[in-house]
Amino acid sequence: MSLLVSFFPLLGPAVLALAALGASRSSGDRSARAIRLTWVAARINLALATAGAIFVILAGGSQSPVLGVGGFGFAVRLDALSAILFLLVAFVGTIVIAYSRSYLAGDDRHGRFVAGLCSALAAVSLLVVSGNLVQLIFGWIAASVAIHRLLLFYRNRPGAIVAARKKFWVARMGDACLILAVGFLVAAFGTADLAQVSVAVEAHTARGDMPGFVPAAAMLLAVAAMLKSAQFPTQGWLLEVMETPTPVSALLHAGIVNAGGFVIIRLADVMLTSPNAMYALAIVGGTTAVVASVVMLTQTSVKVTLAWSTVAQMGFMLFQCGLGVFAAAVLHIVAHSLYKAHAFLSAGSTIDVARLSAFQKATRLAAPRLASAVLGSAALLAAALIVWGAPSLVEPSHALLGGILALGLAQLLVQTAHDRVILPRTLLTAGFLAIVYVGLQGLSQHALSAALPAPHASMHGSSLVLAVAVVLFAAIALVQWFAPYRRRDPRWQAMYVHARNGFYANAVFSRLVGALRHPLHSAHQEKL
Repeated sequence: MSLLVSFFPLLGPAVLALAALGASRSSGDRSARAIRLTWVAARINLALATAGAIFVILAGGSQSPVLGVGGFGFAVRLDALSAILFLLVAFVGTIVIAYSRSYLAGDDRHGRFVAGLCSALAAVSLLVVSGNLVQLIFGWIAASVAIHRLLLFYRNRPGAIVAARKKFWVARMGDACLILAVGFLVAAFGTADLAQVSVAVEAHTARGDMPGFVPAAAMLLAVAAMLKSAQFPTQGWLLEVMETPTPVSALLHAGIVNAGGFVIIRLADVMLTSPNAMYALAIVGGTTAVVASVVMLTQTSVKVTLAWSTVAQMGFMLFQCGLGVFAAAVLHIVAHSLYKAHAFLSAGSTIDVARLSAFQKATRLAAPRLASAVLGSAALLAAALIVWGAPSLVEPSHALLGGILALGLAQLLVQTAHDRVILPRTLLTAGFLAIVYVGLQGLSQHALSAALPAPHASMHGSSLVLAVAVVLFAAIALVQWFAPYRRRDPRWQAMYVHARNGFYANAVFSRLVGALRHPLHSAHQEKL
């Protein structure tokens, strides 16, 4: 009985995989039955994820034995981290598959399309409950292969072929980094069990004799996560997946792209052995967040804007990981996934809202109003800290994240500062958001305290990294505030052109991977 309890989370990915296998062979009139099959499988997976979360709350989680040979194979590690993300993936996946039941209705390949979604959902579910490094690699690669097939659902679209080829090369580089990192960890500790790796890292850290392979593995894990999470300048493939059906974009942006961050958080104890790897995550993630936030302001396509938003959010999530605030990164993953799935599935409504807001006239931004908004948002955040009594959230890294939130609240206050009727409501909303933010941060720290290592004192972020981050994020806020009033400035117009093209990083990357020389282009050239 105890063995069954240990392995029950694997039933969800297994049921999804079987449903996907059955639905992939359907076409035409048989698609309706296949769609019902995948819908039932998704709900079973959600029920198992919910049961797993309840089990963790009541029993504190479990670690299953290994199904394999010599300690290598499949195992389940069910703790607060895996339970939260398993429930998140299952919930988002169920919503996406429910949306897809009527999407592409009448298409002969409707059943096969939903089968592809089911396969991707099974792979990600398998990844987040991994208790063994072999299973971690298998789930990582399987998710990549599943999404690659979905990117090529419309094989006659040149844009889809370009995106798929870029994704292929980026994914293979990430796979190689992850496999090498796992090899280094196995060579250092002689085990592929994640729990035993954590214990071994803690023991070697206490003795001060960490094997040299471990910091190298941490750096490789950082590179793999950057590639998986579409960090600058390899973000181009994520921006060009709009040729795929909308449910694919929702599942990709709300789930699969988070795999890099999950691996970093799951192996957080390994990451803490290498300050260089942590700084690399902070620097690359922070740079990506800054660049993507600026580029996002210049886009005219709703879906492309959402894609750049995902790039920025993934950069910010890895930035949090680099600072060592892993619980905050988990909270960020949950919030972003729920928001982004809704944003893609309701993209039509987003267009309507954007059209309505286009008729609103911007008022001139005065310096006193801006200063008042910044001070007011900082006061609201300080009041929220007092309400919750959360002294741990005033550590340097958490203080930086709070400062970034204050800039966001200031943006909200600036937009309504000229209206005396709306301003009180905005203040109440901003105060509520500050209280919710601090409360959720404290809750995530408490819930994940047993699943995540406590970062070393030196890993709260170096003073230089924190100082640069403050300057960069403040610069983004200033650009967002003043850009609408500088549209006629020739210097802004020149910068606008460069930003709208993503500072040409995607064009350079396209040439490097040969993505522009796909079969359709070759066939066209032969006809000429």
